[in-house]
Amino acid sequence: MPNSDLLPSLLFKLNENQLALDAAIMEPSNWVEQRGSAEVADNVRGALEALDKNEEFIKMTLAVMMAPE
Repeated sequence: MPNSDLLPSLLFKLNENQLALDAAIMEPSNWVEQRGSAEVADNVRGALEALDKNEEFIKMTLAVMMAPE
C-alpha cells in the first residue's frame, strides 16, 4: 500500500482521537461545574473549541481525499 493511501486512514483516526479527547475532557468539566466552578468549566470548554474547529477541517479534508476522481 503506498504511503499516500495511508493518509486518509490517518486523518480519520486522528479525528476519532480528537472526538474521544473532547468527550473525556468534557466529563470532568461538567463535574467541576456542578460543584460550583463555572469559570473553570467555561475555560475548559473554551479550550475545547479548537478541537471543534479542527474537526471540521479534518472532515472536509477527508471528504476531498475520499471523493472519486
